[in-house]
Amino acid sequence: MARVMIVDDAEFMRMVIKETLMKHGHEVVAEMAEGEEAVQKYLETKPDFVLMDIITPAIDVITSDIDEEKELKKLLLMDPDAKMIMCSSLGQSALITESMKIGAMGFIVKPFGPDEMMDVIRKIAEPN
Repeated sequence: MARVMIVDDAEFMRMVIKETLMKHGHEVVAEMAEGEEAVQKYLETKPDFVLMDIITPAIDVITSDIDEEKELKKLLLMDPDAKMIMCSSLGQSALITESMKIGAMGFIVKPFGPDEMMDVIRKIAEPN
């Protein structure tokens, strides 16, 4: 099964996601609260895919970039083959669309159930 890195600012969400992934045979190789630290951890752990929350946007006033979009770009520059799944709350559809344009392979809208999450993960992480 897949080796996964989880990036979400909510500890409870990381726990729920981790439990669901482990229940389905995946290994969680790293989990963190911020996208910035995910870049370094990605290099250390080389996960099969990353599940990253679009954390409440902190806008860079100079570039108008959202922090998590910058981290998504950095990860994809380091590894163009990185498999990224973005996670967001309802009402952030513009951020999801932008993340998909940048290179995310899938998205999960919160609140979500385990089956919804695993459907997206299967499409991306598991071979056809």
